Amino acid sequence: MPIDTPDWVRDAAFYQIFPDRFASSPRVVKPGPLEPWDTPPTTHGFKGGDLLGVAERLPYLEDLGINAIYLTPIFSSASNHRYHTYDYFEVDPLLGGDAALRTLLDEAHARGIRVVLDGVFNHTGRGFWAFHHVLETGAASPYRHWFLFDQAALDDGRHLRAYPQGYEGRTGVGEDEPGLDATVSHRGAGARSLERLGYMAWWDLPALPKLNTDDPHVREHLLSAAEHWLRFGIDGWRLDVPEEVPAPFWEEFRRRCRAVRPDAYIVGEIWHEAPDWLAGDRFDAVMNYPLGKAILGFTAAPSFRADVAAFHFEYSQVRPLDGPTFAHELERLMTLYDPDVTAVQLNLVDSHDTPRFLTLAGGDRAALRLAILLQATLPGAPCVYYGDEIGLEGGRDPDCRRAFPTDERAWDRDLHAWYRAVLHARRAHPALRRGDLRVLAASGAAVAFTRSFEDVTVVVAVNAGSEPVELDVDLGGRGEARYKDIPLPGAPTGGVRLDAGCLRLPVDGRSSRVLVPA
Repeated sequence: MPIDTPDWVRDAAFYQIFPDRFASSPRVVKPGPLEPWDTPPTTHGFKGGDLLGVAERLPYLEDLGINAIYLTPIFSSASNHRYHTYDYFEVDPLLGGDAALRTLLDEAHARGIRVVLDGVFNHTGRGFWAFHHVLETGAASPYRHWFLFDQAALDDGRHLRAYPQGYEGRTGVGEDEPGLDATVSHRGAGARSLERLGYMAWWDLPALPKLNTDDPHVREHLLSAAEHWLRFGIDGWRLDVPEEVPAPFWEEFRRRCRAVRPDAYIVGEIWHEAPDWLAGDRFDAVMNYPLGKAILGFTAAPSFRADVAAFHFEYSQVRPLDGPTFAHELERLMTLYDPDVTAVQLNLVDSHDTPRFLTLAGGDRAALRLAILLQATLPGAPCVYYGDEIGLEGGRDPDCRRAFPTDERAWDRDLHAWYRAVLHARRAHPALRRGDLRVLAASGAAVAFTRSFEDVTVVVAVNAGSEPVELDVDLGGRGEARYKDIPLPGAPTGGVRLDAGCLRLPVDGRSSRVLVPA
């Protein structure tokens, strides 16, 4: 099938926002007390961030070099992360409702900033109106096939155990219920809950009933929601746990979404390599965790915190990489998909589902600087997790979802300046967004590659080791060109020599260089 990926993503630099934790606007009236903004986050607490707060921070994001936003779920829900959807057609009032999204979209688009929403179409929250209807009316409900209920139990009038702890103390997931154990893979889990609860639940969690997407009414409801928000003005969808929904649903999802918005970006939360999902009939891209883990293993090799990574199933597999090993992995990952897919992959090193990069790297800011430089200079769209650029740390969930500091004295200004310079360099040089990749040198803890677009070749060199190195970069027919450094805060310059078409490039320890033709 022909590959058709949205062209605008090639020029995008994303910023992932967890809406409850990024910014709070006084224009959104809060209905009651909130968890204090600057205290450590809790599993169930609400900080009160909202979409008008995001709109008010658009100048900050634009100045940083961001031109696309990925918002984790914003629809009505009783969880701070909102992966427990209550209504797919209503923006959560705590976030400012539909009107706040309208304001955010209008103001973002006026600045040339795209907005992608998170779609959770595998499961809902217990409060979803159709699930609640069955809780109230049992087998008589016309929505009895919207979820994977034990139909025989419904016919027998048996009680659904949506709140297995009863009403003693706080309802919800009790301590004796299965927890979100991030140290193991739960793909395909949920069958056990069918017998225990009377319905299938994601990860066997009572709060997350699994939708029956084989039911045509469910499919139409979900697909209509996807179309509705594209018509409203969003620029695409990031799709939660898509492997747990049958592939034909996503094929129809793509057809319907593209009929509304031909340039809608469709990206799936798939943590591993996924050629079957990126063949042109489902998604444009996936969240590129394989590349992110390779970048983490390379840049943070001297300081990597295996004890922190051990709490996460995927990141526990990260291993330190030297330059040649990273170069080999880079070449493999960059040729895994069609070039038009690779060009729009969502490249990230951390997210709301992982410990933050800086914590995984043991506080090593040099590693984080090298990581964002690689994100910004490799094919694909870099995605910055909110707060990384000012040095926000965080371990396992919920600690990785801390509130963005309102006191700028708590910001790492040097790190912020580096992020800003790197993202603006990417915007200024088309080769870093659209150029072909060639890995040309790797030695010790260092690697060098080029991005070539039209008649321009940009050279990128990264030294993750502590000792200086000199890399020989054979530029072939372009080896007679003179090169100069793109100015990056604190990065070395000068000392570049040309020798028979080979660029001899010194790179200090824990440092990087980006060179363009003079």
